[in-house]
Amino acid sequence: MGFADNLKGLVGKGKQVAADNSDKIEGAVDKAAHFIDNKTDGKYADKVDKVQQAAKNAIPDKP
Repeated sequence: MGFADNLKGLVGKGKQVAADNSDKIEGAVDKAAHFIDNKTDGKYADKVDKVQQAAKNAIPDKP
């Protein structure tokens, strides 16, 4: 196997792990967004919401 094949295998495994733990990842994203909103007193809530949604969209679906 070449380097590219190894890299593709690692990326595939990473996507699979992320899909298997999507609920945990979404919970962490929600927790982080809530933390930021609290620390900034909601000043950047609209931007935080956009980033939060983008992060959730990047999580692969469960197979």
